[in-house]
Amino acid sequence: MSALPYPWLVADIGGTNARFGLVTGPGARPSQVAVLAGAEHRTLPDAVAAYLAEHADGGRPGAACLAVAGPVEGDRYTLTNLPWAGSARDLGVPNATLLNDFEALALSLPHLDGDDLVPIGGPDGPGAGPVPGPGVKAVLGPGTGLGVAGLVPVGSGWLPIASEGGHVSVPVQDDRELEVLRVLRAQARRSGRPGSPAVTPARTPAVAPVHGEADQVVAERVLSGPGLVRLHRALAEVNGVTAPELAASDIVARQDDPLCAETIEVFCGMLGSFAANVALTLGARGGVYLGGGVLPRIVERVCAGDFRARFTANPDMSGYLDAIATMLIVAPQPALTGAAAWLARQSAGQSTTMSTTVSTAVSTTTSTTTSTGTSAAAPAAASDAPAAGAASGGLTTTTATP
Repeated sequence: MSALPYPWLVADIGGTNARFGLVTGPGARPSQVAVLAGAEHRTLPDAVAAYLAEHADGGRPGAACLAVAGPVEGDRYTLTNLPWAGSARDLGVPNATLLNDFEALALSLPHLDGDDLVPIGGPDGPGAGPVPGPGVKAVLGPGTGLGVAGLVPVGSGWLPIASEGGHVSVPVQDDRELEVLRVLRAQARRSGRPGSPAVTPARTPAVAPVHGEADQVVAERVLSGPGLVRLHRALAEVNGVTAPELAASDIVARQDDPLCAETIEVFCGMLGSFAANVALTLGARGGVYLGGGVLPRIVERVCAGDFRARFTANPDMSGYLDAIATMLIVAPQPALTGAAAWLARQSAGQSTTMSTTVSTAVSTTTSTTTSTGTSAAAPAAASDAPAAGAASGGLTTTTATP
């Protein structure tokens, strides 16, 4: 394909905020970065238009890469924690590409330096730095939801792998956490929340199962900003104490409050177990990177708390996990960097593999899923830019030209 004309619009669309930036030339970092509250805009195209009107002098970008917090299928996106859904073709921007938000975060990893990372343990003990190497990397993080992605070395580049790993079952390891899980299940039954509805007569089978949808507590319900609030409420019930309803930011800020401190302790421990599960599933010997909007605010507790101990506490694979470095991403807006890296690969002329289905891993040249149904082979890998590609059950993107 021909080079994409500048400027490029890059975006990280989360469940609470939509972050935008512009890339104005080769090698440039995203600039004119702005954060828009999702609730203030009816649709994603409305948010895009509002940003461009304020920061692009009404001009039209030559290309765009938008990373969205939710599944991408064909040219369609659906945000998990915001009522936005639609098509890339409705965004009003040519050459618009959709990625999962944690795919974009994964693509940023090769571009992060020491100032962008806080080590929280590794082969040389607490405080060890990142271990260089080409191994598979995992990135995960709690924000409005819980995102998970992988980054796989392919040739001399990288292949991002999207997932919905935040919706697996919540990891519990001790009696206190089992009590918390019991409370969360009871709360779910009372609330009839989406994804785990309360059992109604219309849903009740002749013989009620031991476990139903209301018994399923997914990791995102605990390991996220809203999950921190649920965890605080559940621990108050477990401990038999009355506690005020606090926002996640207040729980983090009240470090001298015993219940808030316990909430952060349990949160970090469960996150350690969850991160270990991700590392073992992906074989992430190249490191586990923690992102999202919650952790940078509690960085000291993550470093000093139970995270690393729980990460390595596996009776069969403790040695394997002990050799994996864990790092906290503190770079500002890293997903915008990943989105820019994706567009840089496209603009550099790496051809795309187009298909309506995502079937096989490809070389480090770009692979893009579109609705055209045509297919073309990808050439050899580039030397050092992060790759974008397709893998079974993994990457799904769309390039659309309105």
